[in-house]
Amino acid sequence: MSDFKSNFWPLFVAALTLIGIIACMVLLWMAGRKKVSAGSDNTTGHVWDTDLVEMNNPLPRWWVWLFVITVVFSLGYLVAYPGLGNFAGQLGWTQKNQYEAEMAQARTVLEPLYARFATMKPEDMARDPQAQAIGERLFMNHCAQCHGSDARGSKGFPNLTDGDWLHGGSPEQIRETITKGRVGNMPPQAAAVGSPEDVRNLSHYVLSLSGNPHDSLRASLGKSKFALCAACHGMDGKGNQALGAPDLTDDIWLHGWGEAVITAMINEGKVNQMPAQAEKLTAEQIGVLSAYVWGLSHGSAAAR
Repeated sequence: MSDFKSNFWPLFVAALTLIGIIACMVLLWMAGRKKVSAGSDNTTGHVWDTDLVEMNNPLPRWWVWLFVITVVFSLGYLVAYPGLGNFAGQLGWTQKNQYEAEMAQARTVLEPLYARFATMKPEDMARDPQAQAIGERLFMNHCAQCHGSDARGSKGFPNLTDGDWLHGGSPEQIRETITKGRVGNMPPQAAAVGSPEDVRNLSHYVLSLSGNPHDSLRASLGKSKFALCAACHGMDGKGNQALGAPDLTDDIWLHGWGEAVITAMINEGKVNQMPAQAEKLTAEQIGVLSAYVWGLSHGSAAAR
């Protein structure tokens, strides 16, 4: 990838751009100077498909001037805006500056709308129709890509409607998750657990914690190995929200269940990331969105 970050490519693109413009100018000039001897029927003498001939009429003046204006405009554009390699353009325009200006303008327009929610408790916002409508649109724009439009998630993406939370489900904890993001890391444990048979035994013990079908003999052999997992999941397997360690007893599986899946998790580990939204959303928007997400798993409370 370092080859694509060198100065060669900006210079290469700039050269192609200028060569293309110059070629258009030369072609226009040559076409204006070239004279074709016309026959008595005012054709060039070229015939295609037996009866298709080319008239020897010059381009209309207005058409020629459109070509000239296009070339002049392109040169003016490249002087004013970035388009020639690393040259920034005389106007100093960048996509980043335009984006930031548009976002600042949008925040100014939206501030009065969010002002009424600034002092509201999350529980109250979860019952407010306007806050819920805004929260739903924010969710669709920023969260639904991973968690689904119904917020029920999919394999690898948590269900936000079931009340099971890796890092806590209070409005404050949800707000922190949205603001700062989360990184979940399950390290590979195969080397510490022992042989492949030990890993299988441990997998069956994990399955037994949630009452899923398992081999009871293997589960009994794997119980002692669970001490390695207890550092994060607890001796009872109920997890630890401070670490983002899931509850292994509730039959809710983020990455799937079964011996093969759990064995792969123990052998290979897993890293999950929830991206931070603080740079994309204002504090007021995050407040409304966190109240909306909290309400998804507290439907009865939000309706009262």
